[in-house]
Amino acid sequence: MKNNEKIEYIDNRELSWLKFNERVLEEADCETTPLLERLKFISIFTTNLDEFFMVRVGTLNDYMKYIPNYSDDKTGMSAKEQLSEIYKNTETLYRLRDYVYEKIDVSLRENNINFEKMANLNESGIKKVEKYFKRNILPILSPQIIDLWHPFPFIPNKKLHVVVHLENKKNEVIGIIPVPESIDRIVVLDKENGIYLLLEDIILYFAQSIFSMYKFVDSTIMCITRNADIDTDLEIYDDSIDYRQHMKKLIKSRSKLSPVRIEMQKKMKKDFNKYFMEKLGLKSEQFFVSDTPLDTTYCFSLENIISEELKQKLTYVPFIPVQTIKKESMIEEVFQRDLLIHYPFESMKPFLELVKEAANNPKVKAIKMTLYRISKDSTLATYLINAAENGKEVTVLMELRARFDENNNIEWAQKLEEAGCRVIYGMDKFKVHSKICLITYKDENEFKYITQIGTGNYNEKTAKIYTDLSFITSDEEIGVDADKFFKNMAMGNLYGMYKKLWIAPVGFKCNIIKSIEEEIKKCEEGKEGVVIIKCNSFTDKDIIKELIKASEKGVKIILIIRGICCLIPEIIGKTSNIKVISIVGRFLEHSRIYAFGTKEERKIYISSGDMMTRNTEHRVEISCPITSQESKDKIEHILEVIMKDNTKARVLQNSKRYLRLIPKIGEESINSQETFMKEVYENKETL
Repeated sequence: MKNNEKIEYIDNRELSWLKFNERVLEEADCETTPLLERLKFISIFTTNLDEFFMVRVGTLNDYMKYIPNYSDDKTGMSAKEQLSEIYKNTETLYRLRDYVYEKIDVSLRENNINFEKMANLNESGIKKVEKYFKRNILPILSPQIIDLWHPFPFIPNKKLHVVVHLENKKNEVIGIIPVPESIDRIVVLDKENGIYLLLEDIILYFAQSIFSMYKFVDSTIMCITRNADIDTDLEIYDDSIDYRQHMKKLIKSRSKLSPVRIEMQKKMKKDFNKYFMEKLGLKSEQFFVSDTPLDTTYCFSLENIISEELKQKLTYVPFIPVQTIKKESMIEEVFQRDLLIHYPFESMKPFLELVKEAANNPKVKAIKMTLYRISKDSTLATYLINAAENGKEVTVLMELRARFDENNNIEWAQKLEEAGCRVIYGMDKFKVHSKICLITYKDENEFKYITQIGTGNYNEKTAKIYTDLSFITSDEEIGVDADKFFKNMAMGNLYGMYKKLWIAPVGFKCNIIKSIEEEIKKCEEGKEGVVIIKCNSFTDKDIIKELIKASEKGVKIILIIRGICCLIPEIIGKTSNIKVISIVGRFLEHSRIYAFGTKEERKIYISSGDMMTRNTEHRVEISCPITSQESKDKIEHILEVIMKDNTKARVLQNSKRYLRLIPKIGEESINSQETFMKEVYENKETL
């Protein structure tokens, strides 16, 4: 590819991600979404952006320092050029967020939920808050000034601070007050009249009295974002190093890395802003002002404060995943037929029941599984511990490098090990992102396998809010492959050969490309070629090139990509046969499906891996064929419903913008996630 061709039909991954987060923000502006859920979308957007700056912007800043000649392999943009575009686009998103938040705030007030500033309270209200402040907040505050005798303090990553501009005689002084995390963010002033305050706003108001010995000039709320992209691989492998201890040290270092962004909730004097930028080593384009609270996670506790009646009015109708498989013995059921569970519409309980039964069944000799992210109070982990205590051979491949979940994984690894489980930690420089569980069963003299392979984590909480697929089979060849996989991982062998499973970093990408080539060959023979890919992000350049080639040959390609998509569709002569759909809705779209061929002959795989180079080349991922017709039909239906969505779907244009679909006059309105909820409840009645 020539450089100018790259720019024509391949987008930059960072800019594509910002477009994804804009789609999340659009959900906050969707008036058909319940009001408190819209506020949650604001928070999700904000948290997403925080992590983007911590990881991606942090990485690009490192490239500027340490790899000055770095350029994006898809668009040729340097790190500096990418950062410049990111900052410009982010500034636009800040303004859009402020606009949406203001609209939501107006609607909240119409529903008797009033987040007030202290200055808007009457005298009685101020006195009431002052009493609360002196009794509950002031005793644990740690205010300080910054001058010659009080050096500039270390400001932790993503912690709110009230900063104050002061004068001492003719000298300017800075005051700073960390907002304590041990106090509830929402302070209820008058529940009957729906008057609420945010903790940081109360501290901001009383900051003048805290620094009463100085002349007060101005104050604001500030937050620093730091680079959190720590290198979790050991540079020198040393058998004497406890990997858990190594990870603990790295996690502690995360909050101390270089700043990449400063946010303030109010425009201050130029010199005041400049002072902080100089102290933190930041440039003006890394400085952002927000009218929206800098931390919007308080919205998740708000629904526990308001009345039950108001909560029902302003939140989604509660959805409880349906347990569609209820059998006395899950082991016997899987030996009879393959099972496919569609989260969060169907409950995770059948899989949990399977593991629980296996932990207590004397014919089960071993349970082996990978764990990437599990909940803090994981039921699954307790079943594994129970299995080990019952004398089963339990092997857990625990990935300690699951970003931002490292602490939880370290704690569980220790508990599992203490209970007698064999715990291994994956591969040097390759995260084990696979989702696989193998149950080895001995019936008289014959060994049998039950294998579960999923697209998402073994996490009971996310299984209620992420769309994922869990495939459970007694297929002997898949079981043998799974057994080989665990043996290879225990021996550090990434190059094992497998009959049915596609396993990265060796066998995943090449088989995806081979399957695309098969569809190209069909078109060359005058037949129909079809490729359908559903995943979270699409950045792998080699697969993009292969799909462009397929499009040129007439293969019909549908990409259902929630997040980043670096392939630009509908460019005449190149990608005119490619359609890109993104679904952003109530649940986070997380399942990965790879389908090749027309419906009559289609082969379908589900996978833990996205079409990103990090997944296809630098992680251990598993892709599994769907072998039973019942399970195939179920996935076909899932894909068909998603492709008909005209409510939450956006279609990527060749202008690199996403067009939100709206039902035409007389056309049925289809929200794919609502359709799945409705269907699973209807099917429940027939169980």
